[in-house]
Amino acid sequence: MQQNLEITDAPKIVVAIDGFSSSGKSTMARELAKRVGYIYIDSGAMYRAVALYALRHDMFKEDNTVDLEALLPHIPELSISFQKKAGEDGVQHTLLNGVDVEDEIRDLEVSNRVSLIAEIPQVRQRMVELQQEFGKQKGIVMDGRDIGTTVFPNAELKIFVSAGLHERARRRWRELTQKGMDIRFEEVLANLAERDKIDTTRKVSPLKKAPDAIELDNDAVTHEEQMEWLLKLFQETTENIENESRG
Repeated sequence: MQQNLEITDAPKIVVAIDGFSSSGKSTMARELAKRVGYIYIDSGAMYRAVALYALRHDMFKEDNTVDLEALLPHIPELSISFQKKAGEDGVQHTLLNGVDVEDEIRDLEVSNRVSLIAEIPQVRQRMVELQQEFGKQKGIVMDGRDIGTTVFPNAELKIFVSAGLHERARRRWRELTQKGMDIRFEEVLANLAERDKIDTTRKVSPLKKAPDAIELDNDAVTHEEQMEWLLKLFQETTENIENESRG
């Protein structure tokens, strides 16, 4: 039986969880936040929301590059927020300009373009500003690709999640087919490989492990083992901070 941690008097911290696409980092972050009573922020959903906005407004050219002249003037105006959906055990949904777009941003068409959006410096700058606002009061768990390196370089707990490409593609393919999508495994594999390449080689905030992050390769780790490991780390971190504050 899962147990929630009692952290009423514990110091609030920022937990940064980075990793490759479909490595399971969002599942980890979401459940940790729920178990310890923190706010969960899915930074990847924010970039997906921008990609969806660009798709809806025909801001991709015929060669699949982004029409920067069309997109960039709109970036300061975009409102991206999160809301727990009633009746679904607190599942958090992404809102774009006040409208729930959670299902739309998970579409493969968005997935195929989100890395192109995420490598635009002006987009990253705006998203980082929003993300840092979310973290000012601490007590948050945020996952993404540059959370521990760029967004919260001073986060008290940093995790870097990795898994093999084929294993990640298998997980993603299974998730999509369970939602009723008709998609071939090879399409998902190619999409993840391309996203890995873009994420790790972009000039601005590339995906990489922070020097002080703790790495987890979850290729062969059960969900229960993973959460037990993460909760132990969280508890040790908050206890150490509390002990240090007492002198």
